[in-house]
Amino acid sequence: MNENYIISNPEIMMGKPIIKGTRITVEVILEKLSAGESVEQILQAYPTLTRESIQSALAFAAQALKADIVYPSEKKI
Repeated sequence: MNENYIISNPEIMMGKPIIKGTRITVEVILEKLSAGESVEQILQAYPTLTRESIQSALAFAAQALKADIVYPSEKKI
């Protein structure tokens, strides 16, 4: 699904992953969702988006976090 909606081009938004055909980054979608905005609110604010493109942004982010990278966390004493 991601390959139909998510692209990255160094000439658009500094190469950040965006929704194809827009300048809306995956990052913006994730920030809005994490701030409590609903999918409906995002669709209203960005009429070029679809539910499928938002789902693809979430799937892209999940896939990116599956990479073999260790994320350091704060050690509590």
